[in-house]
Amino acid sequence: MKQDLTLVAACVLLGLITVWKRLYDYFTSVGAPDYATLSGVPAPKPLKGFDIDSAKARPYRPFRWEYHQNMALSKMEPDWWLELESTYRERIPQRQQLYADHGRAILDAMPGSEQACKELLEMVVAFLCARYPTQFQTDWRSGLFHNRILGTSSNIRTADPLHFLLDNVPEDFAVMQKDEETGLYVLRAAVSCSAIGWKLQEKMGKALHEIHEPIPDYKEKMQYSMDRGTWGFGIGEILYAQSGDPRYSMRGTQNPDLDVKDICLRVEWQTLRRLPKTQAIVFNFRQSFTPVTQLQNEPYIPKLVAKVLRDGKKSLLEHKATYHVEHKLLPALDMWAEEQEDKGWVPRGWKERTLDESPYYPGWEKDKVQ
Repeated sequence: MKQDLTLVAACVLLGLITVWKRLYDYFTSVGAPDYATLSGVPAPKPLKGFDIDSAKARPYRPFRWEYHQNMALSKMEPDWWLELESTYRERIPQRQQLYADHGRAILDAMPGSEQACKELLEMVVAFLCARYPTQFQTDWRSGLFHNRILGTSSNIRTADPLHFLLDNVPEDFAVMQKDEETGLYVLRAAVSCSAIGWKLQEKMGKALHEIHEPIPDYKEKMQYSMDRGTWGFGIGEILYAQSGDPRYSMRGTQNPDLDVKDICLRVEWQTLRRLPKTQAIVFNFRQSFTPVTQLQNEPYIPKLVAKVLRDGKKSLLEHKATYHVEHKLLPALDMWAEEQEDKGWVPRGWKERTLDESPYYPGWEKDKVQ
């Protein structure tokens, strides 16, 4: 009898300890990391009522004159670090398929980058849940992350950080860490689905100036100037292409039957952040595509772009590979520029220059989402 009571008492005690531990874990567990305090960058304001199916990307038009090449960096706007728009549902599967087809050419990481990648994942999740609270939720106690757009769930405690980004964020990320021997920041981890003519494997372990060696004027004008977006024109929405791909090879020829409606403006907008815990530097790159026919409704842009294409530095235009569309694009830009002058949108005789609204255009706010 005494032994039975002892056993019962032990079971009750064990049960109480279990309940106490669960309550303790629940009330003392850490919620979302306070990266706003850690980084000094304010948390984003929530976009309530956000509709992913009708959302438009902001109309980045990073054209300047007199033109010189700059990196695609801008002072980061806290609300727009990661920007989602209506192509989200199609872009994520496209990026996943690129990884399935090309493996480490799309996603790669070097030893020693694990903690930085984990910190990046946490910052991304914290941002998504704060900015798009209807579309993303996370239980920070369990680590369970819900993507309501795609109807998927994953555990951020066990997920590979780069794979998580590939599956949930339609942007490229590059993690740079300091090389203690040289003092330079080198590429240690990346998910990159938008390479045109270059390979991720060739960039891993290199410093920033080595990564950008093929870009004209990088050393003179870009190495210390990181506040712009880059652009190019192509046929269709080509996200990823390498030498040997017909879509890449066609950039050297002009098709007389090309329809201007098939030409797209491709803009890469890039931001830079330092991870406060690991002190790694993260670049993220957002690609957006716009049919060039839309430019006819954007004041000043057709005339400014035509000026850049005609009189810009030859080596830079060759790097951007605009030759294969110029024969159709330039006449269209000239026509749209004249139409805008006839409508009074642009003063006649306006001398091309960088717009005050750069990287946008006058009146762009009416086109922005939310």
